[in-house]
Amino acid sequence: MTSTHPSEMSARAAAGREVYARNFGVAPAEAERIMRDHAGAAYTREALEAAGGPGWHGRNLTDRDRGIAVITALVAQNVTDGRLSTYLALARRTGLDDEALTELMILLTAYLGQPYTSLAMEAVRRSAESRA
Repeated sequence: MTSTHPSEMSARAAAGREVYARNFGVAPAEAERIMRDHAGAAYTREALEAAGGPGWHGRNLTDRDRGIAVITALVAQNVTDGRLSTYLALARRTGLDDEALTELMILLTAYLGQPYTSLAMEAVRRSAESRA
């Protein structure tokens, strides 16, 4: 499956593709390929359009802030697979270390409960071990 050439997509989708590339830590075409492989072409088109909007391009949040928000949302939904790992990596690239991620999980325990956050803490530890 080939990737969409940036000139064939809307400016918003192209901006979204750049966001996913930055979040995944890969080239834009590779980010699109990863998404298509996991979720299909139709879903990827919509996701790129959404990521090209103000959520990831507003002026008042940093990528660090956005990463914390996405991690929180994923943990709240008990998502501890590769999707969480992607945003843990983004958090690390934007200045959060393992101690900060542990503090985040402890904070979230008070609001989300231990079952979800303990699984997320396991993901934090796995991702740290895979970097070592």
